[in-house]
Amino acid sequence: MRKRSLLQGTAAAAVLAVTGNAFAAEKSVRFAYQDMPVPLRLVMESGEVEKATGYKIDWRMYSGGADVIGAMGAGEVQLGEVGSSPLTAAATQGQDIKLFWISADIADAEALVARDGSNITSFKDLIGKRIGVPFLSTAHYQLIAALNNEGVDPKRVIIMNMRPPEIAKAWDNGDIDATFVWDPVLGKVKKSGKVIATSGSIAKMGFLTYEGIAVNAKWAKENPEFMVAMVRALDRASAQVRGELARWTPESAPIKAIAKWSKADAKDVPASMALYRFPSAEEQLSTRWLDGWASTAMKFTAAFLKWQGKVQSVKPDYTPFVTTEYVKKALGR
Repeated sequence: MRKRSLLQGTAAAAVLAVTGNAFAAEKSVRFAYQDMPVPLRLVMESGEVEKATGYKIDWRMYSGGADVIGAMGAGEVQLGEVGSSPLTAAATQGQDIKLFWISADIADAEALVARDGSNITSFKDLIGKRIGVPFLSTAHYQLIAALNNEGVDPKRVIIMNMRPPEIAKAWDNGDIDATFVWDPVLGKVKKSGKVIATSGSIAKMGFLTYEGIAVNAKWAKENPEFMVAMVRALDRASAQVRGELARWTPESAPIKAIAKWSKADAKDVPASMALYRFPSAEEQLSTRWLDGWASTAMKFTAAFLKWQGKVQSVKPDYTPFVTTEYVKKALGR
């Protein structure tokens, strides 16, 4: 009987071990990212969050913010890299999401570029021209806002909904006269085009944009240790870029890693990253970002989306869709 008891105990322990492994395997998360050359790529390359938390991260690349938001809404991913415009659309439509990190102040990292020979030198010259831009993106928001600001009716411009890879192909084929896009496609079109305006110059008109990382609110609440580890990794990578980018070359390991994950040419990455600003964790908590302006910008963007017919209404307050909780915990507050 003792022998049988021991055997039963051994069998039970084996079952528990298998069950435990199954539970361990369930510590996973799906993360949607895009192709911008930002510090997150260094986090992806290092595997530091996985090492710190034991979670398996399934990194899934998407072609634009609208696709990321769609995937989050469908439950395909729990976290997503998204611009302020598609983020606002998701919040306005009631998605249970939280912006928890500003991955980049877009600054001059997106631009309106006109093809050489198109005779486009100003916004007014865009009338009747074919412009490729990802709809609901920050670039789309700024394009429409700038056209209105410059007295050009957007309906007089042929604005075509294209993802960045489609823009690159259309540019090569001569199917579009201009585009408003970001790197790596931006670097490609600049070689045979002229920059008419940048996201930074349009921001000075009063139309500010940013890139952020959002999370399903329920998932974040259930996985706080992962969230804090992710914030710490993002802060470390951002500090590394701010401190070392000027010394990096296309042969530097960090640049190669960023190029790999962004599907960009390494020789274009340093100049491309220099167009962005990457706020620190301390800056994230300022009124400039998570503790103020981020939600205000969403309200302005929502008004644009309503005008475009993409949302039915504008929420009176967007602060419920922004959180400083995980940045504060990462800083020990």
